[in-house]
Amino acid sequence: MDYYIKVSPALLPHLKDRPITLKRYPNGVGGFFFYERHCPPHRPAWVKTAQAPRSEGGEVNYCVINSLAALVWAVNLADLELHTFLHRAPKIQQPGALAFDLDPGAPATIVECCRVALELKGILADYGLQGLPKTSGSKGLQVFVPLNSPATYEQTKAFAHALAEQLEEALPDLVVSKMQKSLRPGKVLVDWSQNDHHKTTVSVYSLRAREQPTVSTPVTWPELEKAASAGRALSFDPVEVLSLPPSSR
Repeated sequence: MDYYIKVSPALLPHLKDRPITLKRYPNGVGGFFFYERHCPPHRPAWVKTAQAPRSEGGEVNYCVINSLAALVWAVNLADLELHTFLHRAPKIQQPGALAFDLDPGAPATIVECCRVALELKGILADYGLQGLPKTSGSKGLQVFVPLNSPATYEQTKAFAHALAEQLEEALPDLVVSKMQKSLRPGKVLVDWSQNDHHKTTVSVYSLRAREQPTVSTPVTWPELEKAASAGRALSFDPVEVLSLPPSSR
């Protein structure tokens, strides 16, 4: 809770009006956890919500974390990780970004993810697009492409799939775009399927629920280049993130 309060000036703008799935660890990071899509009925009146249709019919009333008080309330429920959608309410069919989740299959690591991300950066530039990388806080890396257009998930998912296949063609010994687990060892899965209105992605500045917690942290392209060339892992803990000057967050 102390970490989330201190990082909230940088975090809350990313959460604003964005429906969130709570990932709750009532017995701590080593115990049982569960995802909670429906915002709890016992929530305070000042915790905002947003409705979205379910694929199986009906609607889900998601929590929206628009204030420090709402953030503290969610964390007090042991919502240790913050998983948000790519859209903001009420435009639930219009993603605000294109997302690529780079997931390494052992023995590949985040170092290989950095190399794939740098190749992706060049491909995006060919389309006049800019990618913004961040660590997942777990094994891999994510690249987000801000969208300032009324693109739909149907369009962004197809485009992300095509770019993942283009990456696989450019780096066949390193990249896989298909989801089969048998294809992943030693390669980086470029997961394009996150571009879907039913799927959430761990938020920037979210903790990851580990015995020694890490943070999903924004990184720069020069940092990725250095990590790729030096073979150095990229991982940040809460103390390191909070030690950054506010202008760098």
